[in-house]
Amino acid sequence: MTKMTKSDNTGTGFALHKITTDQFAIIDDKFTEDEGAIVNLRSQFRFGLDPESKILLIKALFIYNQKEIPFLIIETGCHFQIRKESWNAYLNKEHHAISFPKDFITHLAVIAVGTARGVLHAKTENTKFNQFLLPTINVESMIDGNVNFDLNYPG
Repeated sequence: MTKMTKSDNTGTGFALHKITTDQFAIIDDKFTEDEGAIVNLRSQFRFGLDPESKILLIKALFIYNQKEIPFLIIETGCHFQIRKESWNAYLNKEHHAISFPKDFITHLAVIAVGTARGVLHAKTENTKFNQFLLPTINVESMIDGNVNFDLNYPG
């Protein structure tokens, strides 16, 4: 099997190494199909790092709720293998830290949202919950800036 490596618009080399479904829940009795019942969507990104393997993890969490009560939850993880040259370009050896630029993180987060969208569809296909598609999301507005990791953590 051949791994595809891609460079995003910042020139960073990476490959999508693994996809995980970290949470998935349908809480049927918390959902009402009453007309006028408002459905809200909450979204969040979390980031993780495996420095030894040069893997950057982006978790995308989406919670559908009515009256602040969740009825559909999905969290997926996209594990991105960062090419050594790109990793080294972002590494600050003096401060034992690594900083990934906002543009690069935004690009990967867009991939993570698309991945979650596909997993959500597959998990809800042929159910009444398949009507809840992940809408287009302005990911750039959700990413505050560069994503930084201190490489001096224990363990």
